[in-house]
Amino acid sequence: MRHASRELTCQELVELVTEYLEDTLAPSERLRFDAHLRTCPGCTAYIEQMRTTIRVLGKLSEESVSEDARRELLATFRTWKADVAKRDG
Repeated sequence: MRHASRELTCQELVELVTEYLEDTLAPSERLRFDAHLRTCPGCTAYIEQMRTTIRVLGKLSEESVSEDARRELLATFRTWKADVAKRDG
């Protein structure tokens, strides 16, 4: 269990992003999440990218995305996530 007064790391933010976007975070976690966003431009950009992705993907069918594009998107996300984990290390 996370301690409510400890600052949220970038990796923790990534792990909580779905709950944040679905507005299901506990109030104490939401406060930590929002506090992190106020001080981290990288995570703020990540949240905006996720919102844009959700908005755009809501308009696409799975069949309309080529297999190559799907592989490239997954590889890009894995690379980004590994970079964040190294940075937060």
